[in-house]
Amino acid sequence: MFLQKTVHQIRPVFGRLFHSSALLSNSFDTVHIKNTSHFRSLLVEKGDFTPQQASAVVNIMTNALQGGIAHVSQDLASREKLIKLVYQQRVDFAKLRDQLLSADRSEFHALQNEYEGIRNDLEKLRTKLREEITKANAGFKLDLSLEKGRIREESSHHNMQIKEIDTRIEQEVSNMKMQIDSVKTQVMQWLIGVCTGTFALVLAYVRLLA
Repeated sequence: MFLQKTVHQIRPVFGRLFHSSALLSNSFDTVHIKNTSHFRSLLVEKGDFTPQQASAVVNIMTNALQGGIAHVSQDLASREKLIKLVYQQRVDFAKLRDQLLSADRSEFHALQNEYEGIRNDLEKLRTKLREEITKANAGFKLDLSLEKGRIREESSHHNMQIKEIDTRIEQEVSNMKMQIDSVKTQVMQWLIGVCTGTFALVLAYVRLLA
């Protein structure tokens, strides 16, 4: 779209340039050879030509000169028209250069605006990504903190259970010690009773024998 607009803007300038070139190629002066009768007289007087021969020679030379000059003059123009055409072409080329520079500036500004838009979009995307990463890190830290708290609570609960088990074991050991001491006491009492009874029986037997 931008290229079509640029071509549409510079098309009139190219039209004027081609029109000027056409005027330059079509503008030439018609060549006239004057005093042909004088040349005829010279040929008759000094060249011993008859009037018919002199006229024929002059006509042939005139036609040849006019043809050659006309051929050369097709590529030439008058000085005034040539200056005007050169000036017009310079003006047209200056306009063309200005239009091309303007088109380049417009294209540059369009590219710059597009670049700015892309950079702003990238900056927004970068900011959004940074926010998402921050949220993810915050969520991860929160989950990690909760997990640490849960592990700490479980560890505390296990420690309490271990302490309770240790307390129970100590109580059971104390009870067993008390029971063992009680059994020892009962055994000692039983042994003392047995020994006393046995000793009494022995004394009674000794007395009977005596």
